[in-house]
Amino acid sequence: MERALDRQRVLLRHLQPSPSSGSPSHTPQSACVSASACAAGDLAAYQRTASFGDDVVIVAAYRTAICKSRRGGFKDTLPEDLLAPVLRAVVEKTNLNPAEVGDIVVGTVLAPGSQRGIECRMAAFYAGFPETVPLRTVNRQCSSGLQAVADVAASIKAGFYDIGIGAGLESMTVDQVRAVPKVNPRVHSFAQARDCLLPMGITSENVAQRFGVTRQEQDQAAVESHRRAYAATQSGKFKDEIIPVSTKFVDPKTGEEKPVTISVDDGIRPNTNINDLAKLKPAFRKDGATTAGNASQVSDGAGAVLLMKRSVAVQKGLPILGVFRSFAAVGVDPAVMGIGPAVAIPAAVKSAGLTLDDIDLLEINEAFASQYVYCCKKLGLDPEKVNVNGGALALGHPLGATGARCVATLLNEMKRQGRDSRFGVISMCIGSGMGAAAVFERGDCADELCNARPIKINNLLSRDAQ
Repeated sequence: MERALDRQRVLLRHLQPSPSSGSPSHTPQSACVSASACAAGDLAAYQRTASFGDDVVIVAAYRTAICKSRRGGFKDTLPEDLLAPVLRAVVEKTNLNPAEVGDIVVGTVLAPGSQRGIECRMAAFYAGFPETVPLRTVNRQCSSGLQAVADVAASIKAGFYDIGIGAGLESMTVDQVRAVPKVNPRVHSFAQARDCLLPMGITSENVAQRFGVTRQEQDQAAVESHRRAYAATQSGKFKDEIIPVSTKFVDPKTGEEKPVTISVDDGIRPNTNINDLAKLKPAFRKDGATTAGNASQVSDGAGAVLLMKRSVAVQKGLPILGVFRSFAAVGVDPAVMGIGPAVAIPAAVKSAGLTLDDIDLLEINEAFASQYVYCCKKLGLDPEKVNVNGGALALGHPLGATGARCVATLLNEMKRQGRDSRFGVISMCIGSGMGAAAVFERGDCADELCNARPIKINNLLSRDAQ
């Protein structure tokens, strides 16, 4: 917050009119207009205007608990029954008329597209949406949930509609990761095309080997993820974001079916320690360092994010949880696809007119400890700012849902931290060699200079002269 105030004071000093000049062209207001001095940088995705009414804001973000696939709390829950509760929650908790939603976009990965699209449409009906509200799915692998949020934000910004929902869904109990059934023989002539087919665990080993990430560093990252996730659970931090799901659970031993309500992540292992992790065998290469203990868990879960134009949120009297500021998707070498966040985060931050020093919190998906450790080291990130409540190594990684889950986790944590946390980033690596990242601003701290940053007076004068 102090940094923000300093930026405002510096900018205001630069833009004060000269005492000897009465010309309107030298007023602070016209200086901002003529020289874009109040923009957040030449390449900024957003600029200061007289009104922030067309900002895209998040007014609600919720998720289910994340459960271990095939043996956790959602092993007997159909995908559409995971999605429906969070779709219902974002509407009911804001008292929004569901008919006002312009579109629902759901990130989802493993199921055949047409089948999952139908299941998601069914989920919307279960959640109480009328037939007039359309829905589609989107698949950008592990960033699908974040891509769904970005797609909705872009549509609102473009004026296609004023209110939309970006969601994510994955039941890795129902739909498993499988190899491509029929491979085009041309891949043998294109190394990068061939590398798109590498198992994700092998890409993790490639990152560790190429960039010198040790087994101990990976195991330590896993220990810390479980420690933080357990602490967050015990302190009740996740209660603000998790929607309890009433479902059924079939006892694998007796076959008895009983009703249950799932409201706690069940993959967290509070007793995880370095000594136990060191005993695990490598999962992908005999001489490798990636194990079941330092890779993300295979999981089931869903999340949903309600976005709208700021002016609409203000009109409805809805509290603003966050502001969507920028999004970037980038391509990287498929053989080391895990490095994606190290490239995507700087791109998204620059697009928002910020620097990494401006970012107070980050949620970087822990697909594998190797790539998570590498990205943090490459960007020089403060460990106390990244995944403060644990990540996928402890919570799990339901592929299509992770992005939406991260939005709920990040924005709720920024709200808790208040003045100590203004800008946050969400990022993840993407299978076949990509990375995605988005920048969010805490919702209750926007002001008339919220897009401003300090500038040199010489730059301002030279721009005016042009």
